[in-house]
Amino acid sequence: MTPATVRVLRLLTLLQDRPHTGRELAERLAITDRTLRNDIQRLRELGYPVHAQRGAIGGYRLGRGTTMPPLLLDDDEAVAVAVAVGLAEDGATGIADITDNVARALAKLDQILPKRLQRKVSALREATAIGPATTGSREPDAPVPAAVLTTLAGAIRDGATVVLEQSDPDHSAEVEPYRLINWQRRWYLVAYRLENHSWSAIPVARIQRADPGTRRFAARSLPDDDLVAFVMRDIASTGWKVHARVTVLAPAETVIARINPAVGVVEAVDADTCVLLTGADALETIAIYLSMLMMDFRVDGPPELVTHIRTLARRYAAAVAPDDSE
Repeated sequence: MTPATVRVLRLLTLLQDRPHTGRELAERLAITDRTLRNDIQRLRELGYPVHAQRGAIGGYRLGRGTTMPPLLLDDDEAVAVAVAVGLAEDGATGIADITDNVARALAKLDQILPKRLQRKVSALREATAIGPATTGSREPDAPVPAAVLTTLAGAIRDGATVVLEQSDPDHSAEVEPYRLINWQRRWYLVAYRLENHSWSAIPVARIQRADPGTRRFAARSLPDDDLVAFVMRDIASTGWKVHARVTVLAPAETVIARINPAVGVVEAVDADTCVLLTGADALETIAIYLSMLMMDFRVDGPPELVTHIRTLARRYAAAVAPDDSE
């Protein structure tokens, strides 16, 4: 690659970041104003719509063109895009009719990624499983730092322990990581906790920092052949801010066939009754789940949910006009 080509690519990188005055660009690139104008023209010939504005506050900015020119990404951006496209290929977007386009985009990224970045991307893909599609939810997103995900994925790939600093509870713990699960825009780590010798589905959003541990480990027998199902059960029973116990007047197998695995755990009481243990981050969400069951039920607790459903019942009753035929 010639020095002139390298310089033009550096110029493109600067313009992709934000607008710059001509003087700023010339000083950053250590070139003359004439050379800058020539490089701007070269970018335009390549299809990049570089707009110029005269005056004291004028300068150059990258605008929208009629075609899609090549993009320059830094290391973190390239990894983020590759992982996001990979998740889309696995069906995490919920968008129909884009599979072929996503596959082509992913193939292009794989072809040009440096090996050091490809290693990070491959680790994340191989370490991640996608949770089931779900019905509409009002739960807020729980974004996680990309650096934490790449550290966890690398540890899973290498069979190495990782030290987690969590916000809740506030302590450090060394764990054996086995799998990352992406479900409903949230991430969970299936790990074996060395401090209490137990399996856990750890919300990655609660991990403030992840550092490589002190040793490699031999893989243990997993808590479930299906780790996605393991995470779904853990979320339903312990992973929410609000938990509820509901008696459903229907056979357990009927309720199980009706609900999403993450909505709750179903336990049979008798042939015609079962108990649903469920949860969410808000009482309102639990009420939505229960209304979607389309079955008779009785809320055993908590009292706040009982009060909320009674309020909804009054509102629904008031919203329906009396039937004149009765």
